[in-house]
Amino acid sequence: MANQIPRGQMTYGAGTRAQSAAVDEGLRAHMLQVYNYMGLGLALTGIVAWLVFDAAVVGFAGDGSPVFTQFGATLFSAPLFYVVMFSPLIFIFALSWGLNRVSTPVAQLLFWAYAAVMGVFMSSVLVVYTGESVAKVFLITSAMFGAMSLYGYTTKRDLSGMGSFLMMGVIGLIVMMVVNIFLQSGLMSYIIGGIGVLIFTALTAYDTQMIKNLYLGSREDEASTAKLAIFGALRLYLDFINLFLMLLRLFGSSRG
Repeated sequence: MANQIPRGQMTYGAGTRAQSAAVDEGLRAHMLQVYNYMGLGLALTGIVAWLVFDAAVVGFAGDGSPVFTQFGATLFSAPLFYVVMFSPLIFIFALSWGLNRVSTPVAQLLFWAYAAVMGVFMSSVLVVYTGESVAKVFLITSAMFGAMSLYGYTTKRDLSGMGSFLMMGVIGLIVMMVVNIFLQSGLMSYIIGGIGVLIFTALTAYDTQMIKNLYLGSREDEASTAKLAIFGALRLYLDFINLFLMLLRLFGSSRG
């Protein structure tokens, strides 16, 4: 037959399709591992936050302000609270610097330790905001994060050009937050929240595509892929937490 495909070409086409299917399956398994790490990290943060809050707060006064136990009064006093507030940054630097220098079990341990320490810091959210508004904002964050992460995974558009711009935005946001510690401006807090939502929404899509491309570009061995999954989970975990905190600035209801 004139239109018959040569046997060698048929073999090559079948091999290419099989290879492509294997890559797709591996990518799906990798992304599932990333999301599992991230989800478990968020769950650990939430559990620790609730346990610390439960141990720190006896109840609430008539004006809605929390009544602290001795532990809570110590934890949320200025000197110690600043240690709690900035300790997650130490873990971030340790993870970023040491991820490629440590074994996979040590990288996992650092990730879980970071999620737990972040839970201690996040207990302050339960002190400042009502439980109802925290739950509402968590659901909003989950929906926004899920939509943007799906976009980052499926889009054919190259998002790598956004990286430098978004990092500059994060640095500017941190400067504004530090300045507002001294100014205590409600208006600036809303501005920070609005800008932060835009930045971390975009970062969610950017980081998801980056995690996908890193896997496709460096499928070397199981150990390196496992550490890539931890690195990816950390990036998405931070995007979720920061998006959640920025949305709380806009929509959270303060106690009292």
